[in-house]
Amino acid sequence: MKTGIIGLPQVGKTSLFRILTKSQLATSANPREAHIGVAKVPDERLERLAALFHPRKLTLASVEYVDLGAIGQEALKESGYLGHLRNVDAVAHVVRAFADESIPHAGPINPVADIRNVELDLMISDLGQMEKRLERLEKDLKKMRSAELEKECELLKRAKAQIDEGQPLRDMEMSPEDKKRIRGFMFLSEKPILYVLNIGESGELGKELESAVEHFGLSSAASRRSAGATAICGKVEAELAEMSDADAAEFLASYGLKESGLSRLIRKSYELLGLISFFTVGEDECRAWTVPRNTRAVEAAGAIHSDLEKHFIRAETIRWDQLLEAGSESSARARGTLRLEGKDYIVQDGDVLHIRHSG
Repeated sequence: MKTGIIGLPQVGKTSLFRILTKSQLATSANPREAHIGVAKVPDERLERLAALFHPRKLTLASVEYVDLGAIGQEALKESGYLGHLRNVDAVAHVVRAFADESIPHAGPINPVADIRNVELDLMISDLGQMEKRLERLEKDLKKMRSAELEKECELLKRAKAQIDEGQPLRDMEMSPEDKKRIRGFMFLSEKPILYVLNIGESGELGKELESAVEHFGLSSAASRRSAGATAICGKVEAELAEMSDADAAEFLASYGLKESGLSRLIRKSYELLGLISFFTVGEDECRAWTVPRNTRAVEAAGAIHSDLEKHFIRAETIRWDQLLEAGSESSARARGTLRLEGKDYIVQDGDVLHIRHSG
């Protein structure tokens, strides 16, 4: 599952990508080349479980990020750029909300306007794709009527009307069949989107990060279907990336912060992709496993190993906080909080699973 990082020029996209993924990019790197990296998902729940079990290894979940060049109508005409953007599962749109005279910006700093302009570019790209397909469908339907082609045609006309009204496709009501029908188009304005405000440094940074979404007028956009918003201070994050954990914690505390903006951003990306974590624990390893929401226990077993899915019998299940409260799996079993679940149990975020199998 990939999240593409996009934005207008000079908003801090590539710097953010470097810090997120700890990637070393050459300064001479092609600005149109896509760069891929992985970021670990911070999870206090897993860290607290590890403090209980003292494992030899701790493995966090991860999110894959793709750094794309500055977006715009010209970029979206390039097949390479467009191909990379179509192939991500969600989008993180970095939006400039900092003032710096040394970094050019067209007109006054206006995150809402920048978001609207980029959204318009995405919708125009989708519209061109729809119009070409509708033209082909109408020709095909004149030759031979087909129920499936008629349904596709009706859906694309509805999608076109949505964009004609200035609304992205992620806002459109679609059935699972509808989504399956248009999945192959990989429409840009249908992708879940996370708005990432890059704000300036200040003595009140903690409060400003907390209030940034509302302050810059993004509350409405962030509350829409398949959308969200968060804020970071790229300058501070760059400084944190060079520090030890102890120094970083002290530095954050000086701003009234308990965690970095990047930690919130990574978790928001993870949530936006529709992912959850379940855990396996023990002396060898405490590990977070990534599965989509509404995953059955037998499928979660398959995420660990295909043999566990094949030979699945039951899943011993307990919430992470109940396990901490009990102090051990044996105590949880004695209390009756460690449950046995069948293959159709829907795994919940934060479940600790032990898979019983016949393999």
